[in-house]
Amino acid sequence: MDDTRLTISNADDLRSLYGEPSDLVKRKAIAKLDKHCRAFIAASPFLVVASAGADGSADASPRGDGPGFVAVLDDATLLIPDRPGNKRIDTMENILENPHVGLIFFVPGMNETLRVNGWAEITTEQALLEPLAVNRKVPQAGILVRVEEAYLHCAKALIRSKLWDPETQIDRKTFPTLGQMIADQIEGVDAETVEERIQESYARRLY
Repeated sequence: MDDTRLTISNADDLRSLYGEPSDLVKRKAIAKLDKHCRAFIAASPFLVVASAGADGSADASPRGDGPGFVAVLDDATLLIPDRPGNKRIDTMENILENPHVGLIFFVPGMNETLRVNGWAEITTEQALLEPLAVNRKVPQAGILVRVEEAYLHCAKALIRSKLWDPETQIDRKTFPTLGQMIADQIEGVDAETVEERIQESYARRLY
């Protein structure tokens, strides 16, 4: 370890380094989903859910489907359908221990994002989940989020990353398949078999 490394260890030093946010930045967080937040969510096919367990262990989980797949139930409540996944249920287990979550919504082609922080719970209420069915398959559960604050985030990160620029997209063939990468990481796993399972799940178990 480099003993000369400088680290920040307290909030005062951190604030001294960065200074104070502007009055506009302080005031832009709102406690409800207004028309702009609702329109953003209706257009969004992708979000990331950040959660943490009781022991502080953190997790960030991607969620995606057709635009507007997250339902806005009222000005302060969202419902995220839980589609079939890998059954790790990290987010769900964290919510049981620590219900505070953070969401960030993306809209392809738009550099601004929407951030929502709030309190989550897991629901299996059919009346809420049935409208979110796809191909007649109703989600077995959903994440209800009570909004504590919502705010639109500026475009700097996505401008710098050129996330939506087609010219920055890599040729997928420059990376190994997911099956090969998993096989390289786990001793005794056959890459071809894993890749077949992955492709079968994409074809048959998206919903």
